[in-house]
Amino acid sequence: MRVLFALSGLHRVRRGAEVAFESIGEALAESGVDVTLLGSGPPVDGRSYRYKGTRVVPRERFERAPSLPPVLRSEYVYEELTFVPGMVRHIRPRDYDVTVTCGYPYTNWVLRALGGRRRPRHVFVTQNGDWPARENRREFRLFGCDGLVCTNPGYFEANRDRWRCALIPNGVDPDRFRPGPPERERFGLDADRPVVLMVSALIASKRVAEAVSVVSRCPDVMLVVAGDGPERDAIDEQAARELPGRFRRLVVDPAEMPALYRSVDALLHMSIDEPFGNAYIEAGACGVPVVGHRTASTEWILGSDGHLVDTDDFDSVAETLQAVIATPAADVAERSSRFHERFGWPTVAAQYREFLEEVVREDGALGS
Repeated sequence: MRVLFALSGLHRVRRGAEVAFESIGEALAESGVDVTLLGSGPPVDGRSYRYKGTRVVPRERFERAPSLPPVLRSEYVYEELTFVPGMVRHIRPRDYDVTVTCGYPYTNWVLRALGGRRRPRHVFVTQNGDWPARENRREFRLFGCDGLVCTNPGYFEANRDRWRCALIPNGVDPDRFRPGPPERERFGLDADRPVVLMVSALIASKRVAEAVSVVSRCPDVMLVVAGDGPERDAIDEQAARELPGRFRRLVVDPAEMPALYRSVDALLHMSIDEPFGNAYIEAGACGVPVVGHRTASTEWILGSDGHLVDTDDFDSVAETLQAVIATPAADVAERSSRFHERFGWPTVAAQYREFLEEVVREDGALGS
């Protein structure tokens, strides 16, 4: 089987979707699948898959660009549009049996158009939400796929009757994300003050501003936000008012993330509608307790290892955080092992391989 993963940020940024595609591609290639990744970053030595890079204008350049519905709604879509010309130049449809992306609209449209009736099968992954597959208006009416990977059970239930679906979680690297001693000095963190971590893009849907308000209700607790985005200035200003001396915003190299997780007392995730949330399982694999919004998806991911509440109730979130911080961590190694067993990338990649092979075998795919 010959698989192409295409996404504008591959090898350039280390966000959830990019980490997932690179990790799945590597695990598939190591299992004997012929894998190519197409992105906009430089090659990386030592990877088992084939890589093709092209130019793109980063989404950060479009943060102040106007929103022009229906097909230029955000900086993400602007970036994707600049990715398309290089993608077209690099892809020969006959070289692949199946293509994979989570980019919509342009990446999905182009991958499905190239090759005409003899195009490769196409699989879409709900890394950024399932709205292209569910919506039936405006540009979403043009969505199509031969298989849909749903990253949580809500997406699976909402789409299983329309598309050929598989429920497959994201994963974690067990060799990197595991318990260990804290390294607070490395990140400039107070050794004696409780620290709550958010790993999040600074965009409205992640509700970082709400997290600042929550932690302001927790005496002497420090909030560290690892991430960047268009709300950075507003968050910094709010934190200066509500958390003076108790806030740090970091842009952390991906290689340092396991050490950062191990250096905090809890992970806080305030997003209400999260496609998956890689931070949940990265923190869990490091033995760090997670406080998040209670949904069917977060219960499916975290089970009894999560501390789930209604994150619209700031007082309840603050009380839960303080209780978690005050309770010594127990069974850290067992908790970490549970996350490794269920979410290790080799396990996740095996599920991808089974589904991709099923899609390729099928002659007439649903939703084409």
